[in-house]
Amino acid sequence: MALQIPPNCDLTLGLVCVDKSTVGTTVWRMRVDERFLNPAGIMQGGFLSALLDSAMGASAVSATEGKKVSVANTEMKVSFLRPARVGDVLTCTATVLKPGSVISFVEAKILNQEEKLVATASSSYLIRDRF
Repeated sequence: MALQIPPNCDLTLGLVCVDKSTVGTTVWRMRVDERFLNPAGIMQGGFLSALLDSAMGASAVSATEGKKVSVANTEMKVSFLRPARVGDVLTCTATVLKPGSVISFVEAKILNQEEKLVATASSSYLIRDRF
């Protein structure tokens, strides 16, 4: 199977990588639209989690410094701190805390356009060579 970059999930959610200039760190943006709302009118946590996961996975790949790898999230803890609403522009920054050849440890945070913390996450990613 061919590797698709960006992946369909990122395209569907409108995720855009805006900075990957630092090894082990990526910065992503997305705009909240009504497709992502729960019945209470705020962004459903699964969509925030998808943003966090995409950003952290990309950071884990970047920390391998050019090696052809695939990464898989092995566990993730997310804390939701404030609601995201329609029209909000979210910025997610993910940073590798400890890169590894088998497992990398990564954390991320999402800020809204007012630079208020919306969510945080930590995760481990399984690193596998891609041929």
